[in-house]
Amino acid sequence: MPSSQSVDMRACGDSDWWALYTRHQHEKTVADMLSAKGFEVFLPQYESMRRWKDRSKLLSLPLFPCYVFVRGGLNRRLQVVTTPGVHMILYYGESVAIIPEDEIQAIRRTVEGPSRVEPHPFLKCGDRVRVTRGTLEGVEGILIRKKNMCRLVLSVDMLAQSVSVEIDGSDVEPVVPRGLIGSMTVGESAGAGRFREALLHGGGQMAGAREEPISVG
Repeated sequence: MPSSQSVDMRACGDSDWWALYTRHQHEKTVADMLSAKGFEVFLPQYESMRRWKDRSKLLSLPLFPCYVFVRGGLNRRLQVVTTPGVHMILYYGESVAIIPEDEIQAIRRTVEGPSRVEPHPFLKCGDRVRVTRGTLEGVEGILIRKKNMCRLVLSVDMLAQSVSVEIDGSDVEPVVPRGLIGSMTVGESAGAGRFREALLHGGGQMAGAREEPISVG
């Protein structure tokens, strides 16, 4: 959780990503000011149509409200925390909370891709899948059903927040932990096969389904 305790500089290298907690609706301002100071920042955004009585407008909103990701540069910490709009650095215990590179890259590829991405309630449990083709090839996440569509949920565990992106069910495969590959029974292997088959021909099976993780078994 966010904390204002002293930072353990050894816990965060120059290539590590970490997160800033900002004031409400100050994410873009903070990101722009830090970029101008020479910091490498990442502020993933999504588009949302907002409607008023007299007009509609397409807005770019932060996928992770009140958070900005920064890479390295903690030796210039004072320049960061004195930036207007910055509330605090995200800590894990007494050390800066490191955001795994693979989580950052998965989110980056999602927002830069052609599919619609949006915030999603934090989801930790469920069957993991891997994208096998397309712009998100190799990305792993949890597959859910929403309005008869498949969506891939990606999470940043340190923030306890998730995002989701539309995906074709035929473009994913179950993720089997390495230690279990050689010990899978015939029934478990067949279950994984049925999972993929259900996705390939699941239009009717998924009709009317509520949002829920898809079971491999």
